[in-house]
Amino acid sequence: MSQHAVGPRAVSRSVAFLLTAGVLAVPALAGCGSEDPAGKPLAGQDIQPAPRDRITDGGTLRWAVDSVPDTLNTFQSDADATTTRVAQAVLPSMFRMNADGRPERNPAYLESAKVVETEPKQVVLYKLDQQAVWSDGREIGAADFAAQWRALSGKDTAYWTARNAGYDRIQKIERGDNALEVRVTFSRTYADWRSLFSPLYPKDVMGTPDSFNDGARKKLKVTAGPFTVKKLSRKNEEITLTRNPRWWGRPAKLSEIVLRTVPREKRAKELAAGTLDLAEIAPSEARRITVAARPRGSSSPVMGPEADQKPQGSKAAAKYARQQQALRGFEVRKSLEPAFTQLALNGAEGPLADERVRRAVARALDRKELAEAVLKPLGLPAVPVGSHLALSGQAAYADNSGALGGQDTKEAQALLADAGWVRGGPIKEEKKKGEKAAGAEGEKAGKSSEGDSGNDDGEYIVGSDDKDQQDKKDSQNDNDQQDGKAHRENDPAHLAQDGKQYKQPHQGGAPGAYAPMGTAAPAGRESAPLAKNGKPLTLRFVLPSGPGSQTLRTVADRVARMLKRVGIGTEISKVSDESYFKDHIASGQYDLALYSWPASAFPATDARPVYAKPVPAADGSLNVEQNYTRVGTDQVDQLFDQAVATLDEGESRSLIRKADSRIWAAAGSIPLFQRPQLIAARKNLVNIGAFGLGTPVYEDMGFLKKGAKPASGPSAKGSATP
Repeated sequence: MSQHAVGPRAVSRSVAFLLTAGVLAVPALAGCGSEDPAGKPLAGQDIQPAPRDRITDGGTLRWAVDSVPDTLNTFQSDADATTTRVAQAVLPSMFRMNADGRPERNPAYLESAKVVETEPKQVVLYKLDQQAVWSDGREIGAADFAAQWRALSGKDTAYWTARNAGYDRIQKIERGDNALEVRVTFSRTYADWRSLFSPLYPKDVMGTPDSFNDGARKKLKVTAGPFTVKKLSRKNEEITLTRNPRWWGRPAKLSEIVLRTVPREKRAKELAAGTLDLAEIAPSEARRITVAARPRGSSSPVMGPEADQKPQGSKAAAKYARQQQALRGFEVRKSLEPAFTQLALNGAEGPLADERVRRAVARALDRKELAEAVLKPLGLPAVPVGSHLALSGQAAYADNSGALGGQDTKEAQALLADAGWVRGGPIKEEKKKGEKAAGAEGEKAGKSSEGDSGNDDGEYIVGSDDKDQQDKKDSQNDNDQQDGKAHRENDPAHLAQDGKQYKQPHQGGAPGAYAPMGTAAPAGRESAPLAKNGKPLTLRFVLPSGPGSQTLRTVADRVARMLKRVGIGTEISKVSDESYFKDHIASGQYDLALYSWPASAFPATDARPVYAKPVPAADGSLNVEQNYTRVGTDQVDQLFDQAVATLDEGESRSLIRKADSRIWAAAGSIPLFQRPQLIAARKNLVNIGAFGLGTPVYEDMGFLKKGAKPASGPSAKGSATP
């Protein structure tokens, strides 16, 4: 699972700590002035736009995906990114995201949708396109809306739903003045009403628990998009979409889309073999394709370090040369995903239960350096993300990181001293015991360099007194290639697991003499560990071990080095990708972790469970929803509740930004950078590639006619023109 995050503009503000009260005075919010703090997306779409009259009618697009999904029902817990991709192509969406990541009416289905009453209840009136029909010929109408509401409202537990946010606020759904109108009356005001019915499933799927639970897992008999599902083959690991003959909108240019499972490490080979046209790729493959695509004799720079390292041996070199020749027909399209990577701090127990220690961790980080380490080599904007709840360009975005403050070593050390962590701990004894805890695998991992394959599965200690070895490793890190993309188990639909009992990580160390609480660190001891009550300040840093998580491990090493400078030790444990979330993040078996969250255009709805204050369940366990840091406050919950219950969009955005400021202040998670999006595409493929914050328009994808040119040349970015 790969992590990357980015955020913009806003000056870091000084913060007043009221230590006796244990609260943080939050500064004035960004955005109170005249300038819109939301700004623009840091990176635009890169989709090679072209008008439809220059696109061939027909053709098959072969598109690599991570998996054939277990279900085609996006509202089930095992839905994945491919489930969403299929739904976007074959089902109605009342609203979709524009290039700025903001919801806009989908004109293929809606003539209009607006709030027509607010008293005594909120009423939204949908006016459907008069040609909108399901693939079986039946008109899309109120019966479909009502069936989806009943299935997702949460009232009937026979439906195995992953979420019901928003649908649980609906009181009734009825036909309007004619069959094209749908009136939705809410029992409670709902600001994010545009998030509903996207996608919309037919009543055949939503009408009964059996059809919902099982009927749409392997097939969709009835659809209503530019494409329909022709075949799902688990044996061949592919899904075939074909043109929908009953589609009333602009006809799809492609005749078929084949979504085929291809492991990420094999995608460059498959592209070269001519069996793929489009694939999301790792930075190393992106550099290789960029090298292949350069004109012969060109000395123009490529992304990151030179990657055209030919393998040894005549046969291997010849094979590599043939692949490079084939890759000349591809190009890399790049943007930033609608997702960000964060450093999560588990506040359930241990040192990080103290908010002063969490803030110290945050103040020790140079987020700009971390963003640059991942994004700068790729030629992408390396701006730290300034919000937990939106990305630059989205309506709710504002850089609220000033509520916590930027990198400040002295402030971090002062916070730790105030929390009772002081210099002078048992350095050698701590290291000895840490090595023993890590075992043989940990020793092996500790000796490995940053460029390892990532397949070992042990622990290693970032030592406190081995400065020469660490400095050497730091130097290697500074020149590292950013390889791989972390696994995609970070979507909220896959992370909805309640937390279990937290297990405190190993903390070695022997009793010793320590300065009184609040004593400043003595000069010359910056590399010595902090300790308290005979135990060193060592945090367990859990990471996935798979080959696709190299970027995470690179970032983790830099984070560990930054923490070491303020006296915080890190014990890094690499675990299998399969167990990373279930057995460690969701169950609370970590102190520090790196993972990503998708950004939403509806944060009042979608982000609330991620930051909600954990509450005790009836059985004595802690219900954390999706708040895996287990850090939350009543005030943040109240702000979310207020934001979702107002129809004043300006007020709702203001409340979301206030909530974000307080999430920053609590320091349960630290947004780092927006994730890179690197897509290898055939050069003649248009209106497709790195979509950034926007929703793909499937009917406009296709291959250029022979001799035709895209809209604005080979480097054009943006949306297609009709």
